[in-house]
Amino acid sequence: MDITTQNPSAPPKPSEAEQKRAARGATRPGDRIFLGLSRGSGILVLVIMAAIAAFLTYRAALAISKDEANFFTTFEWSPSGTPPVFGIAVLAYGTIVSSIIAMVIAVPIAVGIALFITHYAPRKLGGPIAYVVDLLAAVPSIVYGLWGALVLVPHLDGLYGWLDDYLGWTGLFQWNGGAARSLFTVGIVLAIMILPIITNVSREVFRQAPQMIEEAALALGATRWEVIRMSVLPFGRSGVISASMLGLGRALGETMAVAMVLSPTFDITTSLLNPGGGTFAQNIASKFNEATELGRDALIASGLVLFVITLLVNGAARLIIARRKEYSGANA
Repeated sequence: MDITTQNPSAPPKPSEAEQKRAARGATRPGDRIFLGLSRGSGILVLVIMAAIAAFLTYRAALAISKDEANFFTTFEWSPSGTPPVFGIAVLAYGTIVSSIIAMVIAVPIAVGIALFITHYAPRKLGGPIAYVVDLLAAVPSIVYGLWGALVLVPHLDGLYGWLDDYLGWTGLFQWNGGAARSLFTVGIVLAIMILPIITNVSREVFRQAPQMIEEAALALGATRWEVIRMSVLPFGRSGVISASMLGLGRALGETMAVAMVLSPTFDITTSLLNPGGGTFAQNIASKFNEATELGRDALIASGLVLFVITLLVNGAARLIIARRKEYSGANA
């Protein structure tokens, strides 16, 4: 029979609640205060998001109840007409298409710049390049819009003509010879705007790639590209996805640059080079001041759709990362 002796001077065993607090690092007053502030901040963000969603939903319901057309499929925006008719089909098309164009252009370039800075360029060259990329993020969107309208649009005729000559048969790149104020131009401007966001986040992720794995691959005779393809890119995949989603969020909601470059028409054209379409943010910015009460509610309803699209995009990105364990850098 085992006899267990207990030392009366030993400290009492902490309770389960105390063990949980200790695991969270909340045993000292400063830790408890910080824990409360952190928790309160997280709850506050959720409350603000819920309040925004409730406001948008309420005002959108008022507008849609008075709409005499289908809000999701109508190719017209006339909330002040008799009867009021408005829909978001053209706005959804323009927003999604211009954002896709921006992502197709920006993501490969941003990843290439990030890889060049972290794994190819010498330090004396990589530092200035990273600094210039950082400066792009500080440029106001209205400056991008002015540059796009005054510099980019007049100088795209050659590119548009080339695309029409060689790719016009696809229908996507047919050009009628007009001004280059189209969704394709908007996509180029948005790509330049989101480039620093994707580049900076991807650069920081690539820098965290395990040096031991890279050195081991090089010691086994792998080329620099093979090291990047087999170790750096798999390690940084989740970071690149997150960076792309951040860039996409800005592209979806960009206002002033799009409003200054695009010639919006409430019509959907198959060609990306001809004027047509519009975006949610551009439509709200251009029509809000002159809108009637019903018109403002209609614009808020379109803002609710953009709000939902943004949430879905970010939620899809988180779902992709969560379901693919190999995207995690910790498992690389």
